[in-house]
Amino acid sequence: MHEALYYEPQGQAVMCRLCPKGCTIAEGRTGFCRARTNTGGKLYSLNYAQTTAQALDPIEKKPLYHFYPGSTILSLGTWGCNFACKFCQNWHIAQEQPQTGSLEPQEAANLATQLTGRGNIGIAYTYSEPSVWYEYILDTARLVQAAGLKNVLVSNGFINEQPLAELLPFIDAMNIDIKAYSDNFYQKVCAGQLEQVKRTVEQAAKHCHVEITTLVVPGLNDSERELLALAEWLANINADIPLHFSRYFPNYKMDEPPTPVSTLTMAYNTARKYLHYVYIGNIGGEFNNTYCPECGYKVIDRLNGYSYLAEDAENGSGKNCPQCGRSIYIIGKVNF
Repeated sequence: MHEALYYEPQGQAVMCRLCPKGCTIAEGRTGFCRARTNTGGKLYSLNYAQTTAQALDPIEKKPLYHFYPGSTILSLGTWGCNFACKFCQNWHIAQEQPQTGSLEPQEAANLATQLTGRGNIGIAYTYSEPSVWYEYILDTARLVQAAGLKNVLVSNGFINEQPLAELLPFIDAMNIDIKAYSDNFYQKVCAGQLEQVKRTVEQAAKHCHVEITTLVVPGLNDSERELLALAEWLANINADIPLHFSRYFPNYKMDEPPTPVSTLTMAYNTARKYLHYVYIGNIGGEFNNTYCPECGYKVIDRLNGYSYLAEDAENGSGKNCPQCGRSIYIIGKVNF
C-alpha cells in the first residue's frame, strides 16, 4: 500500500479530501471508491501501481479529436470509482474487484518512451476513474513529462480543486464526462453532483486542452432544452471546446433501449448552435469529421484518415481551413 495524499485525521477515523464526497473512513474500512483505506489512522491507496488494462490506442478513442489527431497513446487503467453510474460501461473494473498487474511509475514512463516508435505520444489514464488513482498518476505524470511525452486524463471530473491544481501542471489534455446537465440526474443515476464537475471543467480549461463527452440516455438527459443549456455553458467557457455525444446501450443496471440515432442527430444540431466542434462518437459516418466552423468545409476526414488542413509541415502550426482560411483549433501535430 502507498500512503494517500489529501486526508485529515478524525480521531481514529480519517476524512478523505480527494473528491467532493469527503468520506469519513473508520479503521479498516474503505471509502466510497473502494480504493482508499484507513489503516492505523492513516489513509492508504490500495490501487497504487495496479493496472487492470493496458493498450496502445488511437487518441480519438479517448475521445480526443483536437489533440494530436491521428496519433496513438499508451492507455492505462486501474480499478475503483467515486461514482456509481447505473449505465457504467466498465463496471467490472469500476465496481468489482478485477485481477490486476503491477506497473510502477518508472516502468510506465519507460514503456511509453519505448512505444514512441509506434506513434505513441504519452500516457492516457483511462478505462476506470483516474482520480481514485491519484498518487500513482501524480508520480507517473511527472516522469512522463520529464521524458518529453504527454499526459491525458479521461475523467468524470469529480475531484476537489486543490488536488486537481497540484496535478494540472503535468496534464496536457483531459476528456471530462458531463453525464447530464442536471443535478437530479447526477444524484439519482451517478451518485454525484453536477456543480463540482462543472467547476473541474472550468478549472481544467484554464490549464490544459479539454474535450467533453456526454452519453445521451433516452428520457433522462436528452431533452433539447437541457442539451442547449449544456452547449451554452461550454461556449461561455470557450466555444472551441469539442463536445462528443455518445450513444447509450443497455449495460450494468440499466436496460432501457439504445438511444435513437434521431435523438443523437438532434443533440448534434442543437449543440452546434453554440459550439464550433460537435461529434457523435459511436454511430460512425460524417459525425466524426471535423468541419470548418466558418464555411463548413471538411478539414479532417476521420472515416478515411485524411487531413485537408493547410498546416506548416515543420512544426504543426498554422492549421487553417484551405477554403476560407479560418484558424482551426487543433493542439499538436496532425498525423493523418
